[in-house]
Amino acid sequence: MTNSSTSGQLDLTHWLYRLIAFIIDWIIVGIVAYIIYIFAFVAAVLSGSAILIVGTYFFLPLFWGILIVIYSAILDVYWGATIGKRIFGLQVQMVNGGKVTIEKAFIRNISKIYGYEFLLFLDWLIAVVTTGTDKRQKFTDRIAGTTVVQVRQAFQSASPPPSPSPPPPPPPPPS
Repeated sequence: MTNSSTSGQLDLTHWLYRLIAFIIDWIIVGIVAYIIYIFAFVAAVLSGSAILIVGTYFFLPLFWGILIVIYSAILDVYWGATIGKRIFGLQVQMVNGGKVTIEKAFIRNISKIYGYEFLLFLDWLIAVVTTGTDKRQKFTDRIAGTTVVQVRQAFQSASPPPSPSPPPPPPPPPS
């Protein structure tokens, strides 16, 4: 894969991997959000309050967004990537190659705050249409001083392949 940060060209494969990785993460977090939402909705229905019932509907996208920001920030710090990014061999790091701090992880993920992902789309769009030194950065990556790099080929095991076993010892000399 070419290094788009130095070539000046947009690496569409990199951005496609990031999009699919995000969709995977969005589904994972969405399952958790919907389970919690169902409990909140049932509680609202049982309370008989129409305001609470309608309120839970508008609450879900924000709740989902908050969960995905927390999920993404924590995994960016402790694993270097979310589950979706790990599948595609991507890793979040500081532009100097260092490990991402929790503050920087929250800054780079804040555009995911509302569950319908309009802000994330704007974040990516601004990054693509404006000039930046690293074409792998979305706009909030630029603010946080982070980037997403390809550390291994997509769908490849995260652990290195086992080393081949040593050759058998030579037979003893004839006597």
